[in-house]
Amino acid sequence: MTQANDNFIMLPKVDICFKGLMNNPKVRTGFIAALLQKDPKTIRETKLLPTILGQNYPEDKLGILDVRVEMEDKTQIDMEMQVAYFDYWDARSIFYLSRMFTDQLKKGEPYEKLKKCIHVSILDFSLFEDDQECYRTISFCDRKTGQEYTDLMEIQILELRKITEELKREGDIIKWMRFLGGKSRKEFEDMAQTNEYIEEACRELDRMSADERAKLEYEARERAIRDYNSQMNSALKRGMQKGIEKGIEKGIEKGIEKGREQTLEYLIRKKLDKGKNLSEIAEDLEETERFVKEMIGRMENL
Repeated sequence: MTQANDNFIMLPKVDICFKGLMNNPKVRTGFIAALLQKDPKTIRETKLLPTILGQNYPEDKLGILDVRVEMEDKTQIDMEMQVAYFDYWDARSIFYLSRMFTDQLKKGEPYEKLKKCIHVSILDFSLFEDDQECYRTISFCDRKTGQEYTDLMEIQILELRKITEELKREGDIIKWMRFLGGKSRKEFEDMAQTNEYIEEACRELDRMSADERAKLEYEARERAIRDYNSQMNSALKRGMQKGIEKGIEKGIEKGIEKGREQTLEYLIRKKLDKGKNLSEIAEDLEETERFVKEMIGRMENL
């Protein structure tokens, strides 16, 4: 990889960077081959499609995808990168998969024209908190027998936070997940040795990071994500403050403090479950690391 003057490197998990990587045909082919568990050399076509889904009626919800690809056999793949925790992600992913599936047919066309559609969720948070599975494939099947009902719709979930150094299964998809979750130039340089497709992804990352216009767009997107997170945390604090003021009016200050403490304990537990570390939790709650550490210590002694 070419060393940039300021050592700046984009992170693939920022959606605008991920989209840029998928614009590179070789990178796109390598990643899709890993998703489909195929040899990249057997994949002949990965055509990018418009990412805005059609609306049958004016009141229909507009669907905008991150990356939408059509394969040689007309299979479509929607890839979505999501960094911040998103309530109802399961419903959102089904919505977009269904819209992509139904968008294939024009009025009067037969169902036999429908081709397979795959939704890929690449998440930087834990969607399934009760296990350590970092990669799973979900399809329609009989819950009793396990027999597949149809292969026309499929969801793949990649949870980047669950990748650990101890993970023994090092298939191609895990290598790509390590790359997508990378946080430093050194990590990407090491990943470039993995295979020629990830090596190309690292080169593309270098090219985008050296492009001033792309860098400005990337930094603007990063600011937008930070602003969103700040607004959510401010709304939470305002809500807590209103609760405190209402409690003071009723003369139960002790109860208010207890309620605030329980709220913080709940939030800290949720963030720990999502894999966040001490500094990330303190930043999210706009508290000191010492305060959060003390809270965790009290929680462990309960």
